[in-house]
Amino acid sequence: MAFLQPGQPVRKWLSGPAFLYGLIVRLRYWSYRRGWCSSSRLPCRVVSVGNLTVGGTGKTPIVILLTQWLQAKGQRVAVLSRGYKRTSGGPHLLVSNGVTILAGPSEAGDEPFLIARRCPNAIVAVGTDRAVLGRWVLAQHPVDCMILDDGFQHLALCREIDVVLLDATDADGLDAMTPAGRLREPLQGLARATAVVVTRADSKEEVEAIHRRLLAAGLPCNDSIEIVFKAESCVSVLTEENKPLEWCRRKRTWLVSGIGNSESFRRSAMSVGVEVVGETVFRDHYRYDGDDVRRIRADAQSARADIVMTTEKDAGKLSSLLVPNDLWWALRVRAEVVHGEERLRRLVLGDGGVESCA
Repeated sequence: MAFLQPGQPVRKWLSGPAFLYGLIVRLRYWSYRRGWCSSSRLPCRVVSVGNLTVGGTGKTPIVILLTQWLQAKGQRVAVLSRGYKRTSGGPHLLVSNGVTILAGPSEAGDEPFLIARRCPNAIVAVGTDRAVLGRWVLAQHPVDCMILDDGFQHLALCREIDVVLLDATDADGLDAMTPAGRLREPLQGLARATAVVVTRADSKEEVEAIHRRLLAAGLPCNDSIEIVFKAESCVSVLTEENKPLEWCRRKRTWLVSGIGNSESFRRSAMSVGVEVVGETVFRDHYRYDGDDVRRIRADAQSARADIVMTTEKDAGKLSSLLVPNDLWWALRVRAEVVHGEERLRRLVLGDGGVESCA
């Protein structure tokens, strides 16, 4: 199924399929509420980070941030992910045991692999059924808290905290169900959330557009948490050498991305002062091959680019395809809470929240 990208208008001619999809989603939630479908509990705290819309809202840097907060408090953390578009078979796969990364981006999925690299002391595992996956992890490793990556719609597992992300740059994405729009479920599903986090909240006007849509749907918005994504450094795709942002300023740069929101990556790159001379954009979770790299390399050379810049998520898939003289760098970003940090810390670290089972 083809999904709308951020900023695309609602496709009204798909309102019929979107209506039917909405009915199916509502029936599924109703089945859980009536007890026809059951939810499992794990013997540890569970924190879910999820979306209401398809596409990229910035889950991965937020999962990394929350994992780091928990570990700083001495908690043993496991991150459970679906491992979208992973090539490995089987019901579960251990990506990292908290000491060693055991699977690459192809086997694990690009996002779990990046989380494992950025949080080297965390357990990272992938599997479709997160309840089964959680029990499998607990049988091998002592864990105090599990983070569900993209877990809001995964109702088969109870959680103490449901953090739901809304992208401030994609207010129109809240206007219709997929495939006509970008909603995975009706906007009223936010009533299940413990905390609503508005991401890419750099613009007050864009944040207010999100709030207006929530108010129109009868949902409170006066306690939303706001997060921005800040460029932190440049990391060599080949060697993982880390350079300060000043190093890449004014460099002629060719951009490459295969993520859910390429415009956000472009904004981040331009914010550090590079001179963008061209760009190659692929669909989210794109699997690169040698021909792709050769074409990008030729385009960058034709544009007289000094470097090629990509995302950290893409870097893991590109490193094995490069040659030693390729000057390809990943822009590392971090999540920064600009409003509501105390509340988010209190919820995630265990001082608040109510267990949710659909």
